[in-house]
Amino acid sequence: MIIGVPKEIKNHEYRVGLTPRSVKEFINHGHKVLVQTNAGVGIGASDDEYLDTGAEIISTAKEVFDKAEMIVKVKEPQAEEIAMLREGQILYTYLHLAPDPEQTKGLVESGAICIAYETVTSPRGGLPLLAPNVKGCWKNGSPSWRSLFRASKWWHGCTTWRCSRG
Repeated sequence: MIIGVPKEIKNHEYRVGLTPRSVKEFINHGHKVLVQTNAGVGIGASDDEYLDTGAEIISTAKEVFDKAEMIVKVKEPQAEEIAMLREGQILYTYLHLAPDPEQTKGLVESGAICIAYETVTSPRGGLPLLAPNVKGCWKNGSPSWRSLFRASKWWHGCTTWRCSRG
């Protein structure tokens, strides 16, 4: 499969869909990975690091979208990205569809197969792809955020890897 990693374009989004280490895993399993120029800059990953894993560096998002069978992003696609999706192409990212009917309409009309990180469930019914976010917020959150989190009646039993609803 050809996997594409475009540079995130949402304002103040510095993450990238795949780290160089993740790209290496895909390549080791026989996939081809296309990474847009400077996609990893926000996390301190250079184009050379991606090249060292075997990825191909692509200059534009359009070219990544045109060539890839699956697009891996972090944030929901912006209007110009939705316009580049095509029928049968896989989009793997956070979608947050509920508050954004225009995004939902555009994704449906594109014919792409859209997989939202926030809806992937484990065999036990948990949301394993959300667990790293909880870990990061807990570790990096402000003391006041952590206090609110601890006092919440909604969440309890938080550990490094998993939270359960109360």
